[in-house]
Amino acid sequence: MTPNTAFADRFTTRLARLGVGAAALVVVAACSGDSASKQAQSNAPAAPSQGAAPSQGAAPSVAPTGKVITIEMTTDEKGSSFSPRDVEAHPGDVLKFVLVTGVHNVHFLADSNPGAVGLPAMSAFAQLPGQAIEIPVTFAPGRSYYYQCDPHALLGMQGHVKVEN
Repeated sequence: MTPNTAFADRFTTRLARLGVGAAALVVVAACSGDSASKQAQSNAPAAPSQGAAPSQGAAPSVAPTGKVITIEMTTDEKGSSFSPRDVEAHPGDVLKFVLVTGVHNVHFLADSNPGAVGLPAMSAFAQLPGQAIEIPVTFAPGRSYYYQCDPHALLGMQGHVKVEN
């Protein structure tokens, strides 16, 4: 398999997952009553701070006792990016993704982090400047973890967090 074929396969897989997720949201929204609408509004991305829930098989939670690492999410004439793109963190730190411009999310994909447990779920989209997505570092130390903004990943909006002991 050539590198271009592998990239195309991963891209196709990610697009299929996004399509299935979007279709599921439409079905849920169409079938929901008033209580679901109120819950969706309370979870809307307009909240000033938005964390991501751990995925199934998550590692034990670590209380946020470390430092807050701010990562800006921007779209400008140069493109879409995380700044800084690569960071070093420790268990207990918090990754705070702050929206500067554009509309962005944060997603630690399982297929891009093979063997990783405790990855947070895909975040909601930050839409208002200053809005933050806070993710506690509960990942196992000793490796780097890939993350991306789903709609801008192919435009280079990707990053890594290296978790140290």
